[in-house]
Amino acid sequence: MSRPPLEVADIVRAAGEAFIERNRHWLRWKHVKVLRAIQRCRTAALGGHLDECTRCGHRAISFNSCRDRHCPKCQTAARERWIAARQRELLPTRYLHVVFTLPSRLAPLVLQNKKVIYDLLFRTSAETLLEVGRDPRHLGAEIGFFSVLHTWSQQLNLHPHVHCVVPAGGLSPDHTRWVRSPDNYFLPKKVLRKVFCGKFVDALKQAFQNGQLNFDADLKLLAQPKTFAAWLRPLFRQNWVVYLKPPFGGPEYVLQYLGRYTHRVAISNHRLVSFADGQVTFRWRDSADGNKQKLLPLSVNEFLSPFFTAHPSARLRAYSAFRLLGQPPTHHPSAPVLSVAARNSRTAYRRTCFLHRRSS
Repeated sequence: MSRPPLEVADIVRAAGEAFIERNRHWLRWKHVKVLRAIQRCRTAALGGHLDECTRCGHRAISFNSCRDRHCPKCQTAARERWIAARQRELLPTRYLHVVFTLPSRLAPLVLQNKKVIYDLLFRTSAETLLEVGRDPRHLGAEIGFFSVLHTWSQQLNLHPHVHCVVPAGGLSPDHTRWVRSPDNYFLPKKVLRKVFCGKFVDALKQAFQNGQLNFDADLKLLAQPKTFAAWLRPLFRQNWVVYLKPPFGGPEYVLQYLGRYTHRVAISNHRLVSFADGQVTFRWRDSADGNKQKLLPLSVNEFLSPFFTAHPSARLRAYSAFRLLGQPPTHHPSAPVLSVAARNSRTAYRRTCFLHRRSS
């Protein structure tokens, strides 16, 4: 893939210092560290290595990457390893793509309680799939799946949701046979919505009672039990979104799609269109309008903020798996292993590494 004409690093180099000055009231050192990493990634500031062809003597200098999990240019190798590991766990059956989304009403609470809310989202969505899957009125089987957390939308708005890749079937209650779901049916969406809503709101109430939630700034009033209960009540009247559809292009396609987010940030460099007059314009896909690509301009502040507000920190998990009984983990000796045949090549390369030394 060719290098895009505009990168996030270009925007950080041009407007990063001004962004830091405008947002010192909430930025922490870890945020500044991310900006610095993106700014210096694959530049002489991080050193590099020299590749030399042993046949013709051609030399090429490549600068080192920052390896920061927020950087759009990094994590490619880690992503490919993750995808390969998930592919080894795929079963020879149809798969479905299920998405559980939190209502936008919860967004302010999420920003102040990421770890608690994201853990609840993982737990309650998993419990919903397992409970409805076991119900003999629906599938009557023990299912397995893996879930990946996404925290932003195509427009860089806070939009917490989990993508689940689920085999279309499961083990019978006595674990002796495979229960296959009909081709045109898996689990009822209305039931999934109702169960997910009930489980998440109940878990949120329990987290409040246990004193696990923080309420700062505009949310201080919610620290009162009666106020919090009144604030939660409208959630039961909202239409909770649960997406359920067979994966387009098969489970491998979904793995590639999810892999872009497990080791990447909210937006790739190839979606950037222009940066002028303090505004960043990028492409986004409107799923409500036939997945048409559209352009959206944002101020630099609006564009850079999601890199820190929407993305979970390094201490928060972004992936969870529920394996079927008897399905080995990827590190188990009996797990299938993908082998890549090495190709013979007459051309060898000699690599010389060098480091950048800061002048005192």
